[in-house]
Amino acid sequence: MLLKSTTLKWAGCISACLVMLLLMCASVIFGYTDTSVQTAINAYRNYNGSNEHIIIQTVRVPRAFIAAAVGASLAIAGTLMQTLTKNPLASPGIFGINAGAGFFVVAAISLFTVKDLQAYNGLAFLGAAIAAISVYGIGAFGREGLTPMKLTLAGAAISAMFSSFTQGLLVMDEAALEQVLFWLAGSVQGRKLETLEAVLPYIAIGWVGAFLIAGKMNILSMGEDVAKGLGLHTGLVKITIGVLVILLAGGSVAVAGPIGFVGIVIPHVTRAIFGIDHRWVIPLSGILGAILLLTADIAARYILMPSEVPVGVMTAIIGTPFFIYIARRGFNGR
Repeated sequence: MLLKSTTLKWAGCISACLVMLLLMCASVIFGYTDTSVQTAINAYRNYNGSNEHIIIQTVRVPRAFIAAAVGASLAIAGTLMQTLTKNPLASPGIFGINAGAGFFVVAAISLFTVKDLQAYNGLAFLGAAIAAISVYGIGAFGREGLTPMKLTLAGAAISAMFSSFTQGLLVMDEAALEQVLFWLAGSVQGRKLETLEAVLPYIAIGWVGAFLIAGKMNILSMGEDVAKGLGLHTGLVKITIGVLVILLAGGSVAVAGPIGFVGIVIPHVTRAIFGIDHRWVIPLSGILGAILLLTADIAARYILMPSEVPVGVMTAIIGTPFFIYIARRGFNGR
């Protein structure tokens, strides 16, 4: 269902924003400890120290904001990567960026017993940058240069390498395993609002930067030769996209661990509904990414109640069939 007119696109955008806000409210209200809208309001207006009020203030509200921010960041990062590489499977998870960021954080915990939140953030960004540069370098090697298949294979190799390194460290350090196991599965449970606040400036730069270069990405998507013929400095645009992806993916991993498939699914869904204009695709991918992760997080609370399934497992359940479909269509022409 493609919305062609500007009026319909604005209507779709407003509807998506309302759904996102409703899901954030639902994230605050629903869970093992049932609450209500009035209880959530009273938790801030008439706080009484009750268990429900404490849960809402310290658990539910931070969780809702973190899920929305991480979902938006991963979806926008996936949109940027798919346009940059012209690869329908490009995403922070598939290209090893999440795995690289995760490995650096685990190495800091396991080898150097780092506990400083700011250090985690810096290491996640460093790991994301090294993984991205490695994939790009390997994919560009050879006569054919960068191709979607080579980038995918390079991303799979880098992801497998960093995942193996991470598992090796955790096998040698059981204390670190207990500390990061749930985080490695990708989760927004138990995260404090301070964790999001620490990376919010970086991912906010990623959001704004992605929107500002949307027009240039429309030109870049026409092809390298056409873009250069229209006067676009393609090298600068590609570097900018790379930096933005590192900020968005690195910040997301620092907060919630490596959550996969959001960056693959959402850009395709957004383009199917709103078209290919990046001035619409980028902000709406962010909104739909937030909707997906909020929905997955709410569902994760009920599958094994009173226990919870990591939200990364839920996104994998949703994303794996979609990944297979896109892989077949993208590489086989069907």
